[in-house]
Amino acid sequence: MQHFLLTSAARTMSLKAIFRMTDAEAFDTFKALRWEDGKPSCSHYKNCGTIYIIKNSARWKCSDCRKKFSITSGTIFAHHKLPLQDYLTALAIFSNGAKGHAALQMSRELDVQYKTAFVLVHKIREAIINGMDTSPLEGHVELDGSYFGGYTKPANVKANRKDRRKPENQNGQRRCVVTMRQRGDVGAVRTLTFVIKTENALDLTALALEAVSPETVVHADEHLGYDRLGKHFTVRRVNHKVQYSDLQADCNINQCESYNARLERCLIGVHHHVAPKYLIQYAAEMAFHKDFRRKSNGGIFQTMARRAILSPVSKEWCGYWQGNHRVWDGLDTLDVGGWEPGDLN
Repeated sequence: MQHFLLTSAARTMSLKAIFRMTDAEAFDTFKALRWEDGKPSCSHYKNCGTIYIIKNSARWKCSDCRKKFSITSGTIFAHHKLPLQDYLTALAIFSNGAKGHAALQMSRELDVQYKTAFVLVHKIREAIINGMDTSPLEGHVELDGSYFGGYTKPANVKANRKDRRKPENQNGQRRCVVTMRQRGDVGAVRTLTFVIKTENALDLTALALEAVSPETVVHADEHLGYDRLGKHFTVRRVNHKVQYSDLQADCNINQCESYNARLERCLIGVHHHVAPKYLIQYAAEMAFHKDFRRKSNGGIFQTMARRAILSPVSKEWCGYWQGNHRVWDGLDTLDVGGWEPGDLN
């Protein structure tokens, strides 16, 4: 039986069709993505009155608030300087990049500066996060943590080399991506990702209590950080020193391992280096591609484009090259989530 990705049903979008779009066609595509009924509504206030288009202009004006707005006003593409076709092309390329797409490569493909491409791809990642379903996972859920980043180059002379596994010999840039995947009939159907410093019991239990329903059957490995989960969930453990999948107990974390492999290929094979404070965005991007792995590229493009056009103006990436940089580390830790150790007993 032929794999879905090799069938024609997986290819419902072509870059050639986007390249051939006229300005009017690109405008109509954005209009259909933003307003399903095709009727513009005021981007400044809700429930405004009559909207009319300004003559000889691709903008509208509200008869109540008297403010003007365009097809991208109030969205993540607000104040855009590139043609609409370029944004559609970027979304199409990004949706086809199942293991990520480098900003430098995007800048060459769109013929724009690296700075422009860098902010654009991060805005798309932010839009992906904005549209995620963050409701608690149910049924059978797999949990696993994997470490990324923080590579420390070994010394040239063997006598000068240190044990890089010890915390004192690391550079403090290493982070743990915690993956939670809800199983479906075939593989996993929904993925949630979090970033913490270490795979410890306090953070893991707090995240599980927040992201997993109480009646859920949790699958995990024999790491000590998952020992406390048994107080709150039905837990099945698999010992990877003995086997990868416990067939008798019907326990494995293969879906999490599959996600970790994809994220590793993304970070090492495509981007090579990712700042720890932005790791959560790359993790969410790979979770999106993993959840939509059996959707056509046209369906992925429609979902990604709609999330982007419905996302508000980015507070983090608007004015990035003018110094508006993220200062927080983006960690899903106890002090951020408001958890106290007593809540976990």
